[in-house]
Amino acid sequence: MATLLIKNIKTLVLASDEANSLICGAEMNQIPCINDAYVLVEDDKIKDWGKMEEVPQAAEETIDATGRLVLPTWCDSHTHLVFAASRESEFEDRIRGLSYQEIAAKGGGILNSAKRLQNTSFDNLLAQAKIRLDEVIRMGTGAIEIKSGYGLTVEAELKMLRVIKALKASSPIPIKASFLGAHAFPMEYKSNPDAYVDLIINEMLPQIAEENLADYVDAFCEKGFFSVEQTARILKAAAKFGLQPKIHTNQFNCMGGIQMAVEHGAISVDHLEVLNEEEIACLLDSNTIPTLLPSAPFFLNDHYPPARKMIDAGLGVALATDFNPGSTPSGRMALVLSLACIKMRMLPKEAICAATLNAAFALELAEQLGSISRGKLANLIITKPVPSLAYLPYAFGSDWIEQVILSGVRY
Repeated sequence: MATLLIKNIKTLVLASDEANSLICGAEMNQIPCINDAYVLVEDDKIKDWGKMEEVPQAAEETIDATGRLVLPTWCDSHTHLVFAASRESEFEDRIRGLSYQEIAAKGGGILNSAKRLQNTSFDNLLAQAKIRLDEVIRMGTGAIEIKSGYGLTVEAELKMLRVIKALKASSPIPIKASFLGAHAFPMEYKSNPDAYVDLIINEMLPQIAEENLADYVDAFCEKGFFSVEQTARILKAAAKFGLQPKIHTNQFNCMGGIQMAVEHGAISVDHLEVLNEEEIACLLDSNTIPTLLPSAPFFLNDHYPPARKMIDAGLGVALATDFNPGSTPSGRMALVLSLACIKMRMLPKEAICAATLNAAFALELAEQLGSISRGKLANLIITKPVPSLAYLPYAFGSDWIEQVILSGVRY
């Protein structure tokens, strides 16, 4: 058996064998940290951890982590990593004053990405996606969710999901796939949107299930996109194929999307830039994980989710990047951490908890990832020498990651 010993760790973050449930409310700021610690890895799993005074004497490979922190890799539970081209022209449109909705109304936004993707080959999409995946792994991501949704035709949605399936087969990190055919209405369905919902239900979902291309179903439940009723139809149909929901909602409006998603057993509801008391109460009474994407409102110059209010109410939140070409052209989870603290008033430990263990729950991967626990996959971040845990979100422009360990091997 191959063994790796990481010793003299300044602070070992989220070291716990009790990390078997979502961390909520005030407990998010009480994640376990051990100073002067070690981690022992055997093959691809965490074998042991503890104080240096109890360190094993030998291992095949040793890393001296003096002055460094060791923490679990990020679990990025919401991305659109497969796309055909960037959209910097829309970036200029927003600078000139056009809103997200105005850009979408003139054929930009999601429809722009869909047109480009439909005309891009499988091999080209896969090659681009592999480059992006390598980039986010080097920035500390150790598990990721990737959505379709830039196809918006039967053929193109299947092509996207097949690209994600190919990525899964070659990826050094776990990948979950979400079917997001309900991302926007194609132009030809603008006057008859329910016909596109029928296409999703009657043609896309059966083929996706037949090829086992998706782990989850998603929809953009928002004004100008998919109504609560249309989303519910899709979720009901997807449930027959065993696909649980992960839903975009409350990015711009409160319209009942959260209540509908909870009713259908959603794993998570994502965005939540706007949120009312009734919706907070609904989430508190559910197993649905609120997932916040602060780099989206940062890029769109919009208001941020009320994370402080949510945590103080007792909710456990997750953080993700929303990496996509239109509203969040970045997969850097460390920036998400900083924005969570600077713009949403999350404390550093809360943000780290939300980007690791709680995010692992949002991917249904918490038995494998998200904490330094015996038997979990050895996906670890080793920082450069840093003064403290709070330095990580504080130093928003610094690259403080020295090494990424995946399945016990340096990446």
